[in-house]
Amino acid sequence: MDHDSDPFTAADYAARMAAAAQAAADAGLAGLLVAPGPDLAHLTGYRPVDTERLTLLVLAAGQEPVLVVPALEAPDAEKSPGAGALTLRDWADGKNPYAVTSPLLDVTGRFGVSDNTWALHLLGLQRELPNTSYASLTDALPMLRAVKDERELARLAAAGEAADAAYEQILHVPFAGRRESDVAADLAALLRVHGHSQVDFTVVGSGPNGANPHHEAGDRVIGQGDMVVLDFGGLKDGYGSDISRTVHVGEPTDEEQRVHDIVREAQLAGVAAARTGAACQDVDRAARAVITEFGYGEQFIHRTGHGIGVTTHEPPYMVEGEERLLVPGMCFSVEPGIYLPGRFGVRIEDIITVTTSGCRSFNNASRELAVVE
Repeated sequence: MDHDSDPFTAADYAARMAAAAQAAADAGLAGLLVAPGPDLAHLTGYRPVDTERLTLLVLAAGQEPVLVVPALEAPDAEKSPGAGALTLRDWADGKNPYAVTSPLLDVTGRFGVSDNTWALHLLGLQRELPNTSYASLTDALPMLRAVKDERELARLAAAGEAADAAYEQILHVPFAGRRESDVAADLAALLRVHGHSQVDFTVVGSGPNGANPHHEAGDRVIGQGDMVVLDFGGLKDGYGSDISRTVHVGEPTDEEQRVHDIVREAQLAGVAAARTGAACQDVDRAARAVITEFGYGEQFIHRTGHGIGVTTHEPPYMVEGEERLLVPGMCFSVEPGIYLPGRFGVRIEDIITVTTSGCRSFNNASRELAVVE
């Protein structure tokens, strides 16, 4: 489905803002202050360029949402999908935007603040209201965007299908004799062909570079016999994709195939553990136990997964110590890996969503060790 034909409405955004304001009140906060970024996009559909001019959504239970915007950007704000569900309050260059904002706030309140709010703006508010205090949304309301509704799930599924299609096509391009950056460019182009408006990352880690989980594709020329880790994703219709597969140039050795098989088994175990009522850390434990059993525990050097939605990385995180329980509608990656420094790495990643009966995957591309040329 083309989700442009099924857009979120002002009523959808009104419901999100009301729920967020109530969640803040339930957490003992006076309200939420949301700057440009993923939280603002999720709550209002407004995606302005983030600059030194203050743009701030003010939410509080029992209070109408207000979006403070620079006067020169007010016309764009008025056209945003959620504009009908809030009040705009603009301020002109040369005026103090914090003086415009401060009357909207409880003068002694504690507020949740979106993580990417500029220090410039937070300090400006503190000057106006020295008795206020603040907490980052990741600390105060980490699950604000975690549970997706049916239309959000549909967008994530479509993004996953697009990433699958890009992977299936990349298997048919030449690898040997080309730079990692060439293959990365191919991946980015394929994501766009399949409807992505934004490409966030295209990891191509060949040979020893595959042992670096976040290796940035560079000038290394991919050679015969290389294991190659592919990890790529971005945004389609405003929602994220993120997939990892590992391929081999020519036939793999027995050891390479074995390591890949272990990671595949670990990934299956992590997915199987993702059920309503399980803790986030249970997913990590299940995947990690397999890799540890085969003697590679020290070579699995990152968490098993991260949430995804209007950004490609967001809470919840599948990591030891995260005891938050999984509920239907949570969406996250399951991506164990083994990394052998100086030699090669293997990672397999799918995005899944928790359901009432278990989970389902948004990625269905083959997880076998594909042989490429």
